[in-house]
Amino acid sequence: NIKLKLIIFKKNYSGSMKIYKNLNLNKKHLNGVVAIGNFDGLHLGHQKVINEAKRKAKKKNLPFGLITFEPVPVMFFNTNIKNHRINSLKQKKLQLKKLKLDFLIIIRFNKLFSSLTAQQFITKIIYNKINCKFLYVSKNFKFGFKRQGTIQTLKKYEKLYNFKSIITKPYKKNKKIISSTLIRKKITSGKIEEANKLLNREWRVEGKVMKGQKRGRKIGFPTCNLKLNDYIIPRLGVYAVKINGFKFSKKGIANIGFRPTFNGKDLLLETNIFGINKNLYNKEISVSFRKFIRTEKKFKSLEHLKKQIKIDIKKAK
Repeated sequence: NIKLKLIIFKKNYSGSMKIYKNLNLNKKHLNGVVAIGNFDGLHLGHQKVINEAKRKAKKKNLPFGLITFEPVPVMFFNTNIKNHRINSLKQKKLQLKKLKLDFLIIIRFNKLFSSLTAQQFITKIIYNKINCKFLYVSKNFKFGFKRQGTIQTLKKYEKLYNFKSIITKPYKKNKKIISSTLIRKKITSGKIEEANKLLNREWRVEGKVMKGQKRGRKIGFPTCNLKLNDYIIPRLGVYAVKINGFKFSKKGIANIGFRPTFNGKDLLLETNIFGINKNLYNKEISVSFRKFIRTEKKFKSLEHLKKQIKIDIKKAK
């Protein structure tokens, strides 16, 4: 018997969404409607699928939940992919909570799980553990060892395990299919406003403020510095942003890059917050990207840099 280890995320939210640390679902969440996928970004296409599944659950008076994976499978299989995520796991959970799911299952995607055959996945998880009545998947959904499972595989076992697989149609906008891949392209090319429309919210990076070399403070523009970790890397340069922290929400300006004027070597997100001047080291903040202003460049002197920053701030405001 293959035992599956799942990542532990146990937290009592004020809302009703239950996050499972294993596949031992409460009886009230069995025999329901389930959507399955990576849901990276939770963009308009994902929201459409989730809302469709929710309507089905409401119509049939069944519980509705979602299965997703951690880490993102493509990052598990290719360790060279470091910057890929549109959302952090924390962001994904909070966004799903807002969509009012009954439950969320986060499966630890590891070597053991990836070795399950397509039939084992259906038998052990879909039937034995979830026992869902309706399963929502995308038309290109692949599962099981070496991605051998397809929509046809699901259809083959529907009668045996008493479930119905519903294949969702891709969501199009301006004749283009909305996908996480498309949104990554928008972000990496600096088309942040277009990406935000596809996400139906502002794309943001969250993290803990780290100590820097205080160069910004020395030239009159103090910054909060964040590492991107495994977030997708946006086009390098300057952005108009909004910053949320504990008990504050402010506009600001951010530079993502290597600080060529100072011969920087590490990629960093530096944010100057308008109207706030206090120590935020080790504090959690969220930086929402609103508009791309200019590319990163190397300046001849600090005076040239300071002059440009003033212009950037004016544009951002």
